[in-house]
Amino acid sequence: MADMHSAVPQLQDYLEYSARRLPDKIALVCGEKRYSYLTLDGRANGLAHTLVERGVSRGDRVIVFADNTVDAVVAFWGVLKANAIVSMVSPLTRADKLEYYLKDCRAAALITENHLQSVWREPASRSTWLKTVIVGPTDPALSLEREAPPVRRNIDIDLASIIYTSGSTGDPKGVMLTHRNMLTAATSITSYLENVEDDVILGVLPLAFDYGLYQMIMAVRTGARLVLERSFAYPAQVLTAMVRQGVTGFPGVPTIFAVLAEMKTLSDYDFSTIRYVSNTAAALPVKHITKLRELFPLARIYSMYGLTECKRCTYLPPADIDRKPTSVGIAIPNTELWLVDEDDTKLGPNQVGQLVIRGATVMRGYWEKPEATAKKLKPGPLPGEFVLYTGDFCRLDDEGYLYFVGRMDDIIKSRGEKVAPKEVENVLYNIKGVRDAAVIGVPDDILGQAVKAFVVLEQGVGLTTKDIQRECQAKLEAFMVPKYVEIVPDLPKTTTGKIKKTDLK
Repeated sequence: MADMHSAVPQLQDYLEYSARRLPDKIALVCGEKRYSYLTLDGRANGLAHTLVERGVSRGDRVIVFADNTVDAVVAFWGVLKANAIVSMVSPLTRADKLEYYLKDCRAAALITENHLQSVWREPASRSTWLKTVIVGPTDPALSLEREAPPVRRNIDIDLASIIYTSGSTGDPKGVMLTHRNMLTAATSITSYLENVEDDVILGVLPLAFDYGLYQMIMAVRTGARLVLERSFAYPAQVLTAMVRQGVTGFPGVPTIFAVLAEMKTLSDYDFSTIRYVSNTAAALPVKHITKLRELFPLARIYSMYGLTECKRCTYLPPADIDRKPTSVGIAIPNTELWLVDEDDTKLGPNQVGQLVIRGATVMRGYWEKPEATAKKLKPGPLPGEFVLYTGDFCRLDDEGYLYFVGRMDDIIKSRGEKVAPKEVENVLYNIKGVRDAAVIGVPDDILGQAVKAFVVLEQGVGLTTKDIQRECQAKLEAFMVPKYVEIVPDLPKTTTGKIKKTDLK
């Protein structure tokens, strides 16, 4: 990308570069509508000028509260072109949480949709910081096309985005990501996925979820096409679109793959164009890997692991998935990782410790939360640097491959032993007839904490709680076997498809 007009690139250069190189190529498919790179870039320029005219200036925060639509895509790039900081917020967010976001980052503008008015109207009216509210799909600011963006004021260490974490403990925290953070992540991930201009990438995950957002960023970086769907609520509709558009890249999460595993009509679809399938949010159960192999025999399967604070930590090279199916792999390109114990001593192979990440993807910190930032960003091995303490327990094998053990906050202390919920969940997932599983610790007078499993069965399966405990007894040490098993119709999930354990507690 040496011919970019800026010697030091920023994130929006991806769109400007692709628009110059491939002006007429279809960049985005939304339902029946198709948009070229030139159109997207022109509309982003138009929105950027409107934001500047309405008082948005360098470093201001802009919240985009919208579904997966062309307007949301235009808004993301338009905010960056206005030298502002973009925060993508899920359309499923409640009014009280949206109000918290607006106040927390003192948003100068809100870009949203008319059908969400019952949620945003009151929080917006109470905000003393908002300079403008742009409401799609009718606001002309979202369809106005201009040839050039406003004058660039930012440099690559300026913030590009604030992504709010779900806030399972306390208020949500805004993860601050610079242009350099996001450029590095996109470059690294597209390199190991081997993304190319001919790729057609499915965008079924929310743009408010960093994994979903990066599908759009990476497609634009390589001049590929994004097929944007609102959600996976209607799987048959999404699968039909995948076949019709010739999708080559299918990014998903375990909950999506669990739905696929239960569908009886999958043989009706021709998935021969799919080149790769990727997964993050949680390690894939072996059962799902086997199913994905059946569904997409020509595809490479990437098992990946990351967190919002550094986007992506590791990926498992597809050639290793049979050899190390429960591993989340090796460090992504241009990143280093290691494990430490409670005394901050570096650990060797086959020891469980906290994962530490070093690299240019590591966040700037949490927005206006210096104490929370200091717990995550600590001095690194070289003078003057900070590295990310992830709060995740992991182990490395003799070859340096990483295995996720569990969130430090999730570890169950039972009978004086530490139980990683993930280990128990792996066994549960591989019981024939189990669709979904989650394990938590519950108070127990004798054990301190007892292991409790919540299990969702596949349709028509008649497993009992005793059957499930018996399977666990055959594969787990005694202290890890769930004392309680509850069979439930479904598990609570976040808007990004992760199981929400706080609701189970």
